[in-house]
Order: sequence, then structure tokens, then C-alpha cells
Amino acid sequence: MTIQQLVYAITITKVGSMNRAAENLYITQPTLTKAIKELENELGFSLFVRSGKGMVLTPDGRDFIVYAKQVCQQYDILKDRFGSSGERKRRFGISTQHYSFAIKAFTEFVKDFDLEKYEFAFRETMTRDVIDDVGSMKSDIGILFISEYNRKVIEKKLRDNDLHFTPLIDCKACVYITKTHPLADAEELTMEDLAPYPCLTFEQGDGDSIFYYEEILAEKDYPRRIKVNDRGSGLNLMNELNGYTLCSGIICDDVNGDQYKMIKFKGDEDDTVMHIGYITKNNVELGSLAAGYIEEVKKTLKLI
Repeated sequence: MTIQQLVYAITITKVGSMNRAAENLYITQPTLTKAIKELENELGFSLFVRSGKGMVLTPDGRDFIVYAKQVCQQYDILKDRFGSSGERKRRFGISTQHYSFAIKAFTEFVKDFDLEKYEFAFRETMTRDVIDDVGSMKSDIGILFISEYNRKVIEKKLRDNDLHFTPLIDCKACVYITKTHPLADAEELTMEDLAPYPCLTFEQGDGDSIFYYEEILAEKDYPRRIKVNDRGSGLNLMNELNGYTLCSGIICDDVNGDQYKMIKFKGDEDDTVMHIGYITKNNVELGSLAAGYIEEVKKTLKLI
């Protein structure tokens, strides 16, 4: 079994035709057919059957192709990191939910390195992608939160991806609004107080599962909710529509600006705690770059 054979099988699955797969792979159809037949003989079962819709995976083939894609993805990462000739840049990536402290820590961390010798990536993205990025080793570290509401779902997703969650800080939910918001002078706010105003949440992709929301109490029935997919849009809507979001209360003014404020949210004690931490691959030692970034995060959070 070779990587090339796996790529061939994945391509056929994608396009649904031997002819088109051969064209995409720049090989002849007989060459492709022979390679797939040799792979099937080694496996001991058929990967595809012909149908009116073209080449369709068998039940065994569907199981096989899931693992084949994972192997090819890992191979691509390995080749990208270690396969180029000449002097190799060290690579380090972070995937995170939308936290200003994560950006601030990353900015301070990167300042100490020569970017001609290092290649860094900062991915502020959806919760599923944070987990998938670290699970596939596209990123070295992921940052997210766990609550009592989403714990079972998130922890299962982490187990499925062979990941470990290390807690950093526990935070009580706060209301994040502009300093000119009609409720800006309140000492604490309830759901009833916030009902007339739009709640801003980050989109979480297909299905938009409330278990993957980045905001605490996302499962509540908000009379007004607006979904956004980036920090800038959320801040603009907060300014223009008197919107708000429920968050950790950890905000860096030099990232978001100083025209916003936090107000204590009054709700059920157990439901309003955010356990923020980072995820890494199980049984993979934290490298020097990862350890250095986590140390900078702790400084930003004033944990050290």
C-alpha cells in the first residue's frame, strides 16, 4: 500500500469517475485501474462498484477512505514541514476561539523571533476547526472554553481526536458592551435587562450546534440574536445596534479598543462559569515554541 494508491482512491471518490480521476491525476486510465486493482487485492475487498452514477464506494470502501484521507493529510503536513530542501523554517501554529488575550499573547511571543527563520500561523476560527486543526496537527495548540453545558460534547470531540485539555483560568460570565450603551451604568445585568438588545454570537458552520458556541449560555432562547463570523463585524454591530455579547471578561483594550466595558452578569452560578484552557495532542511533548507561547498567555492573563 502506497501514498500514491491512497491519493488515487481519494481522487476517484471525489470525482466519481475513473476517466475524470485519471485526467485529474495526469495518468492513463489503465494505469489508474491497475493501481486500484492492486490495492484492492492487498486489502482483500473491493473499494468501488460501478453504478449509474459512476464509481461508488462499497461499505468497506467508505470505511477505508476515511482513514486514507487522514493518512494523506498527515503525509502532506509531514512533507510540508520536513520535506523541502535547503534550510527549513521552524513552523508553529495556534488555533483559537475569538479571544483578544490569545492575540495579545501571540503578538508578544512572535516579537522575540526572526521571521526569516520561523513560520507562524494564528488561526482565529470556529470551535470545531480549533479541535480539528490540533487533532490533525495543522496547529500545535488550540484555545477554547468548556462549560457545564457543553462539557460532554466537547470532551467527546477531544477524545475522538486524541486530544487533552489543560485548564488555564475559570471566568464568570460578563456582559461586553460599548461605554455608550443604554445599560452601561449598571453594576450587573440579567437576561431580562438584555432582552431588548441583540445578542452577538460567532457562527459555528454547518449545523451551528449550540454546544460549539463560543459564548456562555448560548443555549438560551434569545429574543434577538445576530450571528457574525469575525471580530470586526461584531464590534461594528455592537457600536451601531447597541449589541452585546456574553464572554469571559478578559479583554485586551489594545486589541479591541478602549470604547467597550464589562459588566457583571447575574445568572445561575454553575451555568455562568467558563473554564478556559488549551488543547494539545495526547502523548506529544509540548515543544519549546508551544511552551513559550503558553507562558506568554499566562503572563497576559496575569497567572504568572
